[in-house]
Amino acid sequence: MIGQILATLLPVFLIAGCGTLYGRYRRPDIRGLNTLNMELFVPMLVFAVLADREAPLTDYARLALAATVVVLGSGLVLWPLVRLLRLETKTFLPPMMFNNSGNMGIPLIVLAFGEAALPAAVVVFIVEMLLHFSVGLYMLDPRTPLWRLLRMPIVLASIAGLGLNLGGIALPGWLLESLDMLGGVCIPLMLFALGVRMLDIDFDDWRTGLLGAVLCPLSGLVLAWPMILWLDLSGIAAASLWVFAALPPAVLNYLVAEQYRQEPHRVASLVLIGNLGSLVVMPLVLWLVFEHVQPMAS
Repeated sequence: MIGQILATLLPVFLIAGCGTLYGRYRRPDIRGLNTLNMELFVPMLVFAVLADREAPLTDYARLALAATVVVLGSGLVLWPLVRLLRLETKTFLPPMMFNNSGNMGIPLIVLAFGEAALPAAVVVFIVEMLLHFSVGLYMLDPRTPLWRLLRMPIVLASIAGLGLNLGGIALPGWLLESLDMLGGVCIPLMLFALGVRMLDIDFDDWRTGLLGAVLCPLSGLVLAWPMILWLDLSGIAAASLWVFAALPPAVLNYLVAEQYRQEPHRVASLVLIGNLGSLVVMPLVLWLVFEHVQPMAS
């Protein structure tokens, strides 16, 4: 059991650690790397996974619904507490809702449950991204036009991939292989970029960051449990939802807060201390999954 957990987590934190170490001395243009990743490599991965006819995407409809409830439900569950503590809802709630399903979620799910779990990891990632760029932006500015979603390469890749898969259109093997190779670049690059971002941790607002590090995974797990029972999720779907629900806040929350001038330094504390807290949370969640779920059962 301990060996399984270490085999899953060590590559994640080792690659992120390389990013932290390299960034300490070189300070690479992380925004440029993230732009390249989000506009090219990640859409390639999403399209390749969704367009592959061997990936039974209809089997993941319930997982997508459960992931939607986890994301939106986290905001609803925590809203009364945020009001009670007199925290700024636009600052605190988005990081609690929109988790690190890209930088950490995809690599972690694949390393934990094998390549067979990649479609599940991509499905929950797409759900989180679509909600972040629709509901999330609306929370910060109700005047944000939702048609901006259609300009995102990830959204276009998702629509195209789903269309081919559901339409029964098979792409040539050589093309899928090329897309897989390009898309495969995004996973280690996500972790490396996360490591570089860890250098920006601001402990000035550590109390808020620590509160978020506890509430973000807690709210997700509280919602994941009834969804797994209600939708009768099992195997890879159930295991992926447990991991997804426990993920820390997405780094993208900081970039969006910076763009909308919504207390970016406080959001940075929530995001980065939350990711640091995953060193404690994720081993516990993986122990739960390996002990009580059979992830490789389809």
